[in-house]
Amino acid sequence: MIEERNNQRGRGQGRGQGRGRGRGRDRREKKDYDHSLLHVARVARVVQGGRRFSFRATVAIGDRKGKVGVGVAKGSDVSTAIGKAIHDAKKNLVIFPIKDNTIPHETEAKYESAKILIKPAKEGRGIVAGGALRVLADLGGIKNLTAKSLGSNNKINTARAMLVALSNLKAAKKKEVETATEEKPAEKPAEKPAKEAAVK
Repeated sequence: MIEERNNQRGRGQGRGQGRGRGRGRDRREKKDYDHSLLHVARVARVVQGGRRFSFRATVAIGDRKGKVGVGVAKGSDVSTAIGKAIHDAKKNLVIFPIKDNTIPHETEAKYESAKILIKPAKEGRGIVAGGALRVLADLGGIKNLTAKSLGSNNKINTARAMLVALSNLKAAKKKEVETATEEKPAEKPAEKPAKEAAVK
């Protein structure tokens, strides 16, 4: 009887350990986005009993394949604020085209007091930018880019302006496709008179 009980306990312990290990591996493999901390600030809220302090984190995420996002959140400690900011960034993702490891064309964008200008660069040039612009370009998978901040140096507004600029690239790509499809049917009627004249 004692031996049977020991065997049952051994089976239960083995099952529990195996399940725990497998779940941990699945969670690690599901990491889709890389993240980078842009800014952390301690903020205070005035209440009746005094002031309550908390932390505000600004985080940028990206899959290095043309998808980036920025999130801002508050928490009682830094780790909590970062976790909330990553979750917020996943709700505000921007998808943009990448051509030859750079952007297709030059664009300019503005968000509140921040204004930026981004230009495509040749192969081997690298990312010529600083602060939030460099982090977002790297997380988005851009390897060659020239960027410049023309307005405020606020990191949150600069990051938001970068997202607006990247979303403008997506809109410009759609317009090019629409204009190309509109021009193609116009070329066909012009060929018919030339063929009829050749037959006569």
